[in-house]
Amino acid sequence: MSIKSKLRNGIDKVFPRGSKRRKFFSDVYFKIYELFHGKIKSKDKDYDTWIKNNDPTKKDLEGQRKTKFDKNPKISILVPMYNTPKNFFVELVDSLKAQTYGNWELCLGDGSPDKADFIDKIVASDKRIKYEKLDKNEGISGNTNATLKYVTGDFVALLDHDDTLSPDCLYEIVKTINENPEVEFIYTDEDKIDQESIYRYDYHFKSDFAPDLFRTNNYICHFSVYKKELMDKLGGLRKEYDGSQDYDIILRATELTKNIIHIPKILYHWRVHRLSVAMFAEAKPYCYDAAKKALTDHIKRLGLKGTVTDGKCKGYYKITYDVIGNPKVSIIIPNKDSLEDLKKCINSIKISTYKNYEIIIIENNSESKEIFEYYKELENEANIKVVYYKEKGFNYSKINNFGVKQATGDYYIFLNNDTEIVEKTWIEEMLGFCQREDVGAVGGKLLYPDNTIQHAGVVLGLGAHHTAGHINYRTDVNSLGYMARSLVVNNVSAVTAACMMVKKSIYDEVEGFDEEFMVSYNDVDFCLKIRKLGKLIVYNPYVLLYHYESKTRGQDTTKEKQERLQEEANKFINKWKDVLQKGDPYFNPNFRLDQPFYAINSNKIEYNK
Repeated sequence: MSIKSKLRNGIDKVFPRGSKRRKFFSDVYFKIYELFHGKIKSKDKDYDTWIKNNDPTKKDLEGQRKTKFDKNPKISILVPMYNTPKNFFVELVDSLKAQTYGNWELCLGDGSPDKADFIDKIVASDKRIKYEKLDKNEGISGNTNATLKYVTGDFVALLDHDDTLSPDCLYEIVKTINENPEVEFIYTDEDKIDQESIYRYDYHFKSDFAPDLFRTNNYICHFSVYKKELMDKLGGLRKEYDGSQDYDIILRATELTKNIIHIPKILYHWRVHRLSVAMFAEAKPYCYDAAKKALTDHIKRLGLKGTVTDGKCKGYYKITYDVIGNPKVSIIIPNKDSLEDLKKCINSIKISTYKNYEIIIIENNSESKEIFEYYKELENEANIKVVYYKEKGFNYSKINNFGVKQATGDYYIFLNNDTEIVEKTWIEEMLGFCQREDVGAVGGKLLYPDNTIQHAGVVLGLGAHHTAGHINYRTDVNSLGYMARSLVVNNVSAVTAACMMVKKSIYDEVEGFDEEFMVSYNDVDFCLKIRKLGKLIVYNPYVLLYHYESKTRGQDTTKEKQERLQEEANKFINKWKDVLQKGDPYFNPNFRLDQPFYAINSNKIEYNK
């Protein structure tokens, strides 16, 4: 645990929120944190190397200044001000003057009690700066909206008064606009800078737009760029969401446009200081209530029913979607022998709070007498049936496709016989998402018996075969990891069919599992077919299971099995060559693909977009 986390946790345990003593010790915390701040940041040598290899060189910047775009849109940058420190303001303006793309304007709305003496000189230094001293402080939203009336740009960008942009930021924005004429909303990667602008650290390499991840946490954050027509429709920021006003407006923007582009480059620097949430979550506690209000209103506008609560980490949220009606769920479990595992699996299913389900066990050439005796017991239960798959050999796709033909449910859960359900609400958790029109399949969080992660979503291109692999593999179940990804709901390219729910209609539309993939890649292939329909794949960590992986058929350790694995890998690569070439949209290209977690790639990055 970091020094920062230890200090924060200590304060949380000892002092109640809102108390004077808490405020005093929070200030002490700040001073202690500042003392160690440099040491904490300087440890990240990989990021220092990344900066050295990937920040634009002087030659790069000079080349950008000479670039002639077909379209040269004006970018209006809106900044609300309130008692802005001089050094912050100077650095913000300097970062704009240093831009390699020059068609911008800075629109300032100052709600400070008094106009600072340094303002006029800085404003007069560049005709692209527009400043208005407001009659009164209207908060972040009001002060920002005051600037909208003198915006003349084609695109509008929102920026905080204490932050800065990299010199290539607007160039990259305009390059994106030229390459994607339909784009209406743009966001970038970011990092943090300390109060004195000495250190850059805490990089945030983001996902391409992932609606379920965004409803978990505002990962897009401060710097965001809107087409002017879109901003006009949105009507600016809303005061009732101050503290999370940027969350609210982005949520509303995503309701109005799908033309959203993420630039996977660090073009924005978020300042960390005493009153910043980036420094200390308690700096603005009202932010979290405002965020939950924004999310609640967002899902209502979408016509969805659900409840927004705090997630497992500060600043992260959980939406529990209502199950509409009482649809029947078919749980499909292939089995060969493996009596004890199957018993454990079936008994764990019985803890489910959702009761309208049937279990279909696909018997696949078992040999033990005991398993057939157990089948007879199960067949006495009204909602369990055993069907017999007669073909020899193991073909996971064909076995499951056979099982589906016996199913009568509106939704299918594909479940391995070597799994054990932990969360009794697992079916509702999957159904709530799977009932949404935009969702095609939902998967859960699977653990090894030692409480390390077996599955928390699949990343394309990850692993030795450059095909697909499980992210956060073998990390601790409660590990925060990179941006809490294994602890929160998010969108992924694929989930394992060891526990996957899919709509019957979607299964039918993609024509089930591709039987060419007998053992490996069948679930990833299945999910990519669903993605091709324009549907989302959701990883839901609140669907929690143990997975005693590959006990039944054994590990891929023999030469024959290794050859088969390579053959199926080649088949997968050939089928999805174009998709793999583009890279996983939910896995930033600044991460390494040879590590099963979010490890920074400090080499020079070649972008596919």
